[in-house]
Amino acid sequence: MHCVYSDAMTVAHVLLGVLAGGPAHGYDLKREHDARFPGAKELPYGQVYAALQRLERDGLAEVAETTRESGPERTVYAITDHGRSELAGWLEEPEPAGPYAADELVRKVVTALRLGADAVGFLKRQRVVHLARMKQLLEQLDVTTEVAGRIAIDHTISHLDADLRWLEAAVTRVAGGKAEA
Repeated sequence: MHCVYSDAMTVAHVLLGVLAGGPAHGYDLKREHDARFPGAKELPYGQVYAALQRLERDGLAEVAETTRESGPERTVYAITDHGRSELAGWLEEPEPAGPYAADELVRKVVTALRLGADAVGFLKRQRVVHLARMKQLLEQLDVTTEVAGRIAIDHTISHLDADLRWLEAAVTRVAGGKAEA
C-alpha cells in the first residue's frame, strides 16, 4: 500500500526512482535528480542525505556498501523490495488538484497591499524576473533533446506563463483600485 508522506517524501520518491535503476551514492543521486529536472532549482545535498536517512529508516532503501578511496567515505544505497513497492504505489497515485497555497510572490503582493507599499512596482519588477527566466528556459528547451527533460522544462514554462498572466491581472486590478487595502 502506498504511504502518505509530505512534500519532502516526494523528493525521496524521486530518489527511489533513481535507485530503481541501480545502487548509487548521494552525489550521484543529487546529480541525476538535477539532470532529470533541468528547469528546476537544484536539489541541496543536505536534502538528499536527509531523504536517504528517511528511506533507510523506513526500510525503503538500504546501504549496499561503504567505500573509502582517496576522499571521504562514500555510502552506496540500493532500493529494497519494500521500496520498489512504495515507488510503484506512488507512481500509481494521482496528485490532488489545488487548492494552491499562496507562494512567496503572492505573500509579498498581499503584504505590500496591506501596508500601502508599492505593489504595482513590485509586480512590474517581478514580471521582468519572470520574463528573463522564461527566456533562459526557452533557450534550454532548444538544446534539450531528451523527452523527460523537455517535459520538465515545459512544466516550469507553463507555470511561469500562468504566473505572468497572474502578474498582468494583478497589476490591472491594483492599478484600477479594485484591490482591498
